Amino acid sequence: MDFSLTNEQQMIIDTLKTFVEQELYPHEAEVEKTNEIRPELYAEIKQKALDLGLYAANMPEEHGGAGLDSLTLCLMERELGRANFGLQYIVGRPSNILLACKGDQIENYLHASIRGDKVDCLAMTEPNAGSDVRSMQCRAERDGDDFVINGTKHFISHADVADFVILFAASGVEETPRGPKKKITSFLIDKDTPGFTVEPGYNSVSHRGYHNSILNFDNCRVHKSQVLGEEDHGFDVANEWLGATRLSVAAMCLGRAERALEIATEWAATRKQFGQSVGKFQGVSFKLADMATELKAAELLTMFAAWKDCTGEMTDSDAAMAKLKATEMLAMVSDEAIQILGGMGLMDELPLERIWRDHRVERIWDGTSEIQRHIISRAMLRPLEA
Repeated sequence: MDFSLTNEQQMIIDTLKTFVEQELYPHEAEVEKTNEIRPELYAEIKQKALDLGLYAANMPEEHGGAGLDSLTLCLMERELGRANFGLQYIVGRPSNILLACKGDQIENYLHASIRGDKVDCLAMTEPNAGSDVRSMQCRAERDGDDFVINGTKHFISHADVADFVILFAASGVEETPRGPKKKITSFLIDKDTPGFTVEPGYNSVSHRGYHNSILNFDNCRVHKSQVLGEEDHGFDVANEWLGATRLSVAAMCLGRAERALEIATEWAATRKQFGQSVGKFQGVSFKLADMATELKAAELLTMFAAWKDCTGEMTDSDAAMAKLKATEMLAMVSDEAIQILGGMGLMDELPLERIWRDHRVERIWDGTSEIQRHIISRAMLRPLEA
């Protein structure tokens, strides 16, 4: 295999490194302390991302995006992942679920999101429906040409700044050999729709400045033209999204781990104790070696999965392995980095304590580590089962 980068990929990486260091790093301390991103700062970063052609880089060229392939997108996500999540999210990557738009939806939602005129958010999780998505209780009932939606969603990321929500709701029940199973339909719902309200969510230890919200639907009525994809086939839409988002999570974890390892390595090389740099002590040097090895293993899994996605050969297991390894690697690297720096690693003068806090959610959202292991083992066992 050829692991070398193309000239275009190297140029994208160099551009992003400069952008992250000059436009995002300087604002991290403010966001960490306030848990907010000022509207004027949000607008400034967004405009610079648009001017540089970084916005909507994940979307096809025929719709106005940059049309980057999966491997190049992972390289981009890795660089952006080095910064505070709330800041790097401003460099919008609209959900590829929106590629299921049709008719007027294409201009009103897909193209508007690619241009940066609108921001989307995804609403699937509920208080009683996390990993078991089909247990969702938010329901959409047919009423002529309309659907009437009732229920609650929570842990909905960046709903506070979104203009519309991609909602998944139970729309009926079908009989299967394993018993009744809920049908799921996906909807595009604007924020100003009557019966739809957004409330502040929970105060998370991870990703300050990037908020979660609670969405309430109280007899919210939407026309059938707001269905995304096909009625009762919402999971067909979602499955197109899950692999890509798991690769994104894995790639961002690589960037964060690289930053933590760089800080720990510099500290180990320059910090003196007992007459020599602490990196000379086996207890520290072996940690660095293990951290670097785990990071490289996660990088190879992630980039291999992305390469397979470019060829149309990526499986659910490939994406699951990448996310599982990268998120658990980041847990180890961030923790060991703090151990190497000692007390200083826990101080907010350095980004290590943020990386350590932020890593925790990565093993939960977009499919928990347990779900990833289930996906991997299921693929191994199914061909052998009678």
